[in-house]
Amino acid sequence: MLPSASPTTHLFPRERPLRRATGRGRVTSATAAAAVAAALAVSGCSAEPEHTAHDGELTIEHVHGLGVDPADGQLYAGTHHGIVHVSSGGELTRIADRVQDFMGFTVVGPRHFLASGHPGPGESGPSDLGLIESTDGGQTWSTLSLAGEADFHALDAAEGVIYGYTAGVLLASQDGRTWENRREMALADLAVDPTEPQRLLVTTETGPALSADGGRSFRQPAGAPLLQLVAFTPDEGGAVGVAPDGTVYASSDDGWTWTPSGNAGGAPEALGVDGEKVYVALEGAIVSSIDGGATFTDLYRRR
Repeated sequence: MLPSASPTTHLFPRERPLRRATGRGRVTSATAAAAVAAALAVSGCSAEPEHTAHDGELTIEHVHGLGVDPADGQLYAGTHHGIVHVSSGGELTRIADRVQDFMGFTVVGPRHFLASGHPGPGESGPSDLGLIESTDGGQTWSTLSLAGEADFHALDAAEGVIYGYTAGVLLASQDGRTWENRREMALADLAVDPTEPQRLLVTTETGPALSADGGRSFRQPAGAPLLQLVAFTPDEGGAVGVAPDGTVYASSDDGWTWTPSGNAGGAPEALGVDGEKVYVALEGAIVSSIDGGATFTDLYRRR
């Protein structure tokens, strides 16, 4: 069992050095552990935006989150250069033509998005945007809290409870405006059970960890594979995880045991789940599965 969070009077204590993998059996290889460590250590943001068009065509760079909007059943990607709608035919449309870095992008309801990140070129505002919200499908955004204080690299929500990870701290909020420090830890991704908002699944350098009390304490399942990205599915007890090498795993007991199901075809950047559909962003590509991650086809691939 991981140690429980200790009381603190500071919302953002000084970030501590990352704990290195211990060499336990569930760490599959030093290379895989290093990949997760890299996901923990870097934001995925470069100081200067990269070009997002080749021969005048919009492309995707640095996907930070994938989500399906229940309002239209369409896939949206939060990227280093804006929110991008990805059609069923792989066509890309940047929402509101806004070039902004959307870290932690997640879909929490019909046309209801949450994110964090940094202003785009020529945009005003603090370098760290805190928690921002859109209720019109990404057309407009407003600041809810922590502007200038937080850069959430992971966000998820269920039944009104929001969890965010920034600067080595896991935070929770009931309204998106006031936050509670749940614990200091190093993680690469987090997911909250859509039917039980106190149940969390996170990825660490020593394997996935689970919490039944809203992130106040965690336990690590024995023998679990090293995962970089995780998401719960609508099925009771269902979860999907992706390893640093792209291997996709499925769980039917809330993440306590995992079975390999397929491979996304490369190092993952973001994971999205919509029923039996699984979406994985790779470098310059988004692949999709209609069988829970057993097989994948290209939805979009940069030319």
